[in-house]
Amino acid sequence: MVKNSIALMADSTCDIPEDLIEQYGITIIPELVIWGDKTFRDRVDITPQEFYERIEKDPVRPTTTLPSPAEFEKVYKDAISQGAREIILFTVSAAMSGTYQAAKQVGERMEVPVYVIDSKGPTMSLGWQVLAAARGREKGLNIQEMMKAADQVREKLVQIVCLNTLEYLHRGGRIGSATKFLGTLLDIKPLVQINHQTGTVEPSAQARTRKKSIEVLIERFFEQIQTEKPIHVAVLHGNAPDEAHAIAERIRKTYAPKELLINITGPVLGLNTGPRALALCGYSE
Repeated sequence: MVKNSIALMADSTCDIPEDLIEQYGITIIPELVIWGDKTFRDRVDITPQEFYERIEKDPVRPTTTLPSPAEFEKVYKDAISQGAREIILFTVSAAMSGTYQAAKQVGERMEVPVYVIDSKGPTMSLGWQVLAAARGREKGLNIQEMMKAADQVREKLVQIVCLNTLEYLHRGGRIGSATKFLGTLLDIKPLVQINHQTGTVEPSAQARTRKKSIEVLIERFFEQIQTEKPIHVAVLHGNAPDEAHAIAERIRKTYAPKELLINITGPVLGLNTGPRALALCGYSE
């Protein structure tokens, strides 16, 4: 949607809850999942629930790819036809995907300025920045001020992921420096963290049991958040809703966050984190 002549976009890895996408008029560009001889648009042709249920049973491993240049061009031109005089698109970390570079190259050919922002992270690391820009747009900020608001959030972001297994991250090639875990691949519940300066995955901690890994997830996350200030937290899960809601309720009672979101991680990221992964992502104001 175009507001104040500014179109705000994100790729589908942002994992922003649907009601907020609608509320703020955010255009979502689907990444693609290739499974056998079929191609699915992330969250359009395949739901996260369908993805997680299938990946545990299907011997064929899916792959992912980014939207085509033609798709970026279509989305940009659609926005321009609806009155956009400026476009801002936030993408998943350029260290994890070619989406940023592809979107930027197509944007340079458009008749209006297109600002493509590398969020330096996946899922709600990207999503919180988009929401900061969206809320700035609602207040009448110009596009430079929207980008500044998003950047200020990025500087404070913490994202930690509790993996049920390291297998999917390893196979997907997104493991980064978390390779230190590989020697004990089958024996631990690893936790990884996003470095929001480099946009890469780094080791955070490890635990021997699922229960302990969830405790470490919460502990490590809130060690890095200034809880005396208003906090924004997203609880994300790989088709583990009961555990996600239990974590959210615990956070609500203990920390009373200003904003608390729960969402299932989409297929493109789920391919790398795997079923039953849990994550906390957020920041303090």
